[in-house]
Amino acid sequence: MDFKKYVAEFIGTMTLVTLGCGTAMLVGCDAANGGGYILTAFAFGLTIIAMAYSIGNISGCHINPAVSLGVLISGGMTVTDFVGYIVAQCLGAFAGSGLLSLIFDLGGVKDMTKGYGSNGLAGVHGNPVAGLLVEIVLTFIFVTAILGVTSKKAKHGSFAGVVIGFTLVLVHILGIGLTGTSVNPARSFGPALFAAFTGNTAPISCLWVFIVGPLVGAALAAFVYKFLESGCAAAVEEPQSKPQTSAKSKSKSKAR
Repeated sequence: MDFKKYVAEFIGTMTLVTLGCGTAMLVGCDAANGGGYILTAFAFGLTIIAMAYSIGNISGCHINPAVSLGVLISGGMTVTDFVGYIVAQCLGAFAGSGLLSLIFDLGGVKDMTKGYGSNGLAGVHGNPVAGLLVEIVLTFIFVTAILGVTSKKAKHGSFAGVVIGFTLVLVHILGIGLTGTSVNPARSFGPALFAAFTGNTAPISCLWVFIVGPLVGAALAAFVYKFLESGCAAAVEEPQSKPQTSAKSKSKSKAR
C-alpha cells in the first residue's frame, strides 16, 4: 500500500483549510463586505490550483471527501483508497484548523468569523433544508466540472487544475453568503471541531448539513455524469472515424 498518496491528501487538505479558512478569519467574508467575500472565494480556488499542480500527480488532489466519493462511484478508485483518503483529509482539515488556532492565538489576531472559518446556516436563516439544497447544488456543479475536465475520454489536457480551481471560486461566490460554502465535509469538520473547543457549538450542531449535502451532491454528479458520458461516447468517436474512411476510399480510387 502506497501511503504517500494519503500523506499528499493530508497536506493538501491542511493547506486548503489553512489558506481558505485562514483568509476568511483574517478579512471576514460577510456578504456586505465585498472585498473579504471575494478574497475568501479566491483563496479557496487558488489553493486548489496550487495543490493540483503539486500533489495532483501523487494522489489526484481530491482533498475533499465529496470529490473522492464522486471518483469512487465513477470507478476511479478502490474502496480501500476511498476510506484512506477520507481519514487523511479529515486529519488534514483538523491539523489546518489547529495551525490557524496557534497562529491567531499567539499573534493575538481577531477571528473575523468567530468560528475558525466554519460553515453555518445564518445566511439561510437557520433553515437546514435550505442549507442542504445549497450544498447539494453547489457540490453537484463542482464535482461535475471535476469529472468532466479530468475525463480520459475528453482529453482536455493539463489545464484541469485551473478549471477546477476557478469552479471552486465560482461556487464560493454564491455560497459564501448562504452557508459559507462547504462542498467539502472535511473542510467543514476541522473548523467546526475547533470552534466547539472554544465554546462556539453552533457550527458543530449543524455540521451534518455540510456532510450530507456535499456527499449527496457528489453522488448525484457521479451518476449523472456517467450517464451523460456513456451516452455521448459514440457521438464523440464517430466524427473522427468518418474522415479516415473517406480518405482511404479516395486513395483507392486514385490508385485505380
